[in-house]
Amino acid sequence: MTGGRTEQGPAVLLLPGGAAACEGFFPGMPEGLADDPGCRVIVHDRPGTGTSTEDGTLAGAAAHLAALVGELGRGPVVVVGQSLGGAVATLLARDHPEVVAGLVLLDPTPINDPAACARLERVMGVVATVTAVPPVRGLLAGLLRATMARERRRLRLRPDCAAAHERIAGSDIRVLARAVRGLAALSAGLREADLPRVPSVVVTADRAETDAVHRAHARLADAFGGTLVSWPGSTHNPQLDHPDETLAVVRELAGRVATGR
Repeated sequence: MTGGRTEQGPAVLLLPGGAAACEGFFPGMPEGLADDPGCRVIVHDRPGTGTSTEDGTLAGAAAHLAALVGELGRGPVVVVGQSLGGAVATLLARDHPEVVAGLVLLDPTPINDPAACARLERVMGVVATVTAVPPVRGLLAGLLRATMARERRRLRLRPDCAAAHERIAGSDIRVLARAVRGLAALSAGLREADLPRVPSVVVTADRAETDAVHRAHARLADAFGGTLVSWPGSTHNPQLDHPDETLAVVRELAGRVATGR
């Protein structure tokens, strides 16, 4: 999508977390970037996610997205990825640096922490097995919705962000489990030294600096030659609880890329 003004910024590729659909996942961001600095925003569901009817794997995500950027003729692009989308963005930058002009990683899955990724894939596999039983699936889904509803009330999100948060709460756990298949192997094969230097910002949730995820995010930022950002009270979804700050970060980085700063 584009705004009513002449395109002045780079194209921006949005990558949601989990297996979520891109439409509505980043409230206000496509419109905001199209307006200022005039970016073409790519809203796309890769195979195996969102509304896509194609089968896809995590291992094949980077190649698919690189081909997409090539087909659109919009590269190199600024990539904005949240959670698992941040891990995919990291792999895209490593494997296809020619299509990546910049990165904004929003509390990304710590793909540079093999132990954490192996644990996540293992836990999600167990959850998928357990939720194959319909009564258990209904119980766990209800618990997830209730937990996120409490968080939503606490965060006092603006209406569009609250709606996006509620959609995330309704995610199919089995689909999420499929989305992380292969994560452990991909993480085990990733070396921070292989990541390119690229204009980048890693936004991490409000955690202690000693937290393992915080440390992994700090290492990612260092590996890319970027900066680490965190806001008080920020959660795993900064695009929802700090939407204005998140948009400002993406705008600033897109501006840097556009001017070569």
